[in-house]
Order: sequence, then C-alpha cells, then structure tokens
Amino acid sequence: MKILHVTPHLGGGVGKAHAAISAVLPKSIERTYLLLEPPRDRIYADAIAASSARVMVGGLEQAAQMARDADIVQFEFWNHPRLYECLARCDFPVMRSVLWSHVSGLFRPLIAPALLQAAGRFVFTTEASLTAPGVAPSDKIAVISSGFGFANAPLRKGAKMPHIAYLGTVDFVKMHPGFFDAIDALPDDTIRLPIWGAANADVVRYAQTMRHPGRFDFRGQTADPAAALAEADIFFYPLQPDHYGTAENALIEAMSLGLVPVVMNNPAEMALVKDGITGLVAHSVEQCTAHLQMLLASPERRATMAQAAMKDVAQTRTPDISARQFIELWQSLRLEPARRCDFRAAIGDTPADWFRTTQGPSWTFSDERGPASSKGTLAHFDNVFPGDASLAALRIKD
Repeated sequence: MKILHVTPHLGGGVGKAHAAISAVLPKSIERTYLLLEPPRDRIYADAIAASSARVMVGGLEQAAQMARDADIVQFEFWNHPRLYECLARCDFPVMRSVLWSHVSGLFRPLIAPALLQAAGRFVFTTEASLTAPGVAPSDKIAVISSGFGFANAPLRKGAKMPHIAYLGTVDFVKMHPGFFDAIDALPDDTIRLPIWGAANADVVRYAQTMRHPGRFDFRGQTADPAAALAEADIFFYPLQPDHYGTAENALIEAMSLGLVPVVMNNPAEMALVKDGITGLVAHSVEQCTAHLQMLLASPERRATMAQAAMKDVAQTRTPDISARQFIELWQSLRLEPARRCDFRAAIGDTPADWFRTTQGPSWTFSDERGPASSKGTLAHFDNVFPGDASLAALRIKD
C-alpha cells in the first residue's frame, strides 16, 4: 500500500505518535508525509524519515498531485488553518481518504458533523469522542490511540516518602487552577512538587498566592519525561473541564511508568483512568486533596494501582496495537471505490468559515483564551492569512 499523510507539521503529539507507529509498520507499506508548513523542530520528522518514510514540505498542488498516486490519503486533522485550507481549496482527485483527529471534538475546537461523513473513514484518538456533538454511530468512525506508554518500565516499590509530580501544559487554557489549591491544602509541610512544562506567567503568579508557594517547583520543559518522572509515585493531572486534549500522552506515559494518576472527571481522562483500579478520579478540587492524602498514606494501595495502571497501558496503548489497527482500516478502505470528497461543503469556503466551524455559532471574542500564538485561535488564522477579507469582516461583525 501507498499511504500519503497530509499534515500541517510533525511536531508535538502528532509527530511523536507517528514516529512511534512508523517504527513498527512493515516496510511493505510505502509512506509519504507532506507537511503544509516548514517544520520548526525536525526531531520527529527525522525519526519518521529514518523508518524509510519520505518526508517533504509542499502546498496544495503537491497534495493534489501526490494524492493521485496514493492508495490512501490520510489527513492528520486538527484546527490548523493550513489543514483547513488544504481540505477546502485543494483540487483533490477521487481518492480513499482518512481523517485522524488529534482533537477530541468534545469542546472547542469542534468538528463539523458533515466532515465526519465527507471522508472515507474518520478516526478519533479517544473513545470519549464518540459522545462528541454531531457524532453518530457509523461504520465510517473508528478509534485508534495516538498516546503510548513506555515499554519495559521497571516495577516501582512503595516508597517511605512518596512524591507527587505534574508534567504537561502549564497554562490555565488546559491546566485546572485548582491544582494549586489542592496541593496547598495538604497537611504535609514537606511536600515539594516538580511541575514539568513551559510555565505561563499567570500560572506562576497564581502559585505564588498560595499559603505554601514553596511547594511548587517549576522546572520547565523536559526532553526526557521518563527521567523527569523517575522519582515520582503519584501523577497529579487535573485539567479544565472543557480542555481540548484527547489522547493525553503525559497521562498514559506516567501510568506506564507506574505512577498512580489523580485526575478530574473529564471525558478524556475517564476514558483512560479506571477509578479505584488504575488511578483515582475526583469530582472536585477538595476531592483531589482527599485522594492525594489517601495515596500518600497508603503504600499498599499505591502499589496495587501502580501495577494495574502499568498492565492496562501495556495491553491497550502501544504503537504495535495502533499500527495493526491502521493496517486493518487501510485494507478495508482499499476494498472500496475511490470517490470525490467534498470537504469544502462540510467546512465552508473562507478562513472565517473554517475558524467559525471550529468554534460553534455562539463564539464571541471573549471566548479567546491563551496567548495570541496559540494554535487554532483567531490570531493564528490572521497570521496564516494576513489581510484576509473574511476574517476582517468577522472581527467587524463580532
């Protein structure tokens, strides 16, 4: 089979997922990755190229031309302006298409319901997305994970002085502000919690307002999450109820290392953590504190849940499993006739249409959160399409 992957870039979670899957796919599958913008970081692109895949940068003409030679065209989908431009404006031939969604669709960014039917297959990365707005049972819809654990992690032994850690987005656009209140409320004055990730200034300022600001140790980004979490026993990962995450790589990796997770009762996390078995699910910030206290005081229960978490990830979240699922999906789609995909009818004609598709009809400027550089924001669309009349009209309208 010849698979063409069309993607804005190969950074972050999408690049990490494809690097892992590429390493275990059979050589008989010829893969080409067409990047719609130059990569800022080539670490995953180079890893994919090392697995005998072709990686190149191109535009709409290259995408249309290369689609004619491919058995399957797979779009790595999220709310990136270049990807929407490609779907709406590229003169694609009849083809067999797959959209692998790297956003959950549960909250903003939303996924246009018509887009799920426009492609030959639409693939989510979490079972939680099956309850997203506009998603109905269909043989076109599948779930294949893009988050994987670390293989062959050593079994942890109960520590006399257990440690808590966080690794992920350190920004209230995703991180729950109750994170700091829950840790601040713990009675143990010896707690010092490492926080791994590039910290937003507002988050750091909020942490300094706590009664015990010295408990929070902002350590910045790490290229080696396994080493960063090596001394931790509990993974505290409370996220905003309407966060945009889906596969939650950090959570899966922590569980594979034997850290016991404490999460909020959000759909994406609840699809990964079995409450009371592989971790603990909290329904409030106060319950987060109670869960943490219990785990700190219960080495036996920590050890039991740690083993269950490791086993669960090893059995359900590996590159081999996702690779096999994709091969089966591609093979089934290859048996169907190629057809013309009217993506434009699903998402609209203009950058303003594409942006509003991801935000829903009730969007206003007050809904813009995070820095202007954040992916999928109106500012991001402005940067990609400077001077676009539809975006200018959208600003005037709202």
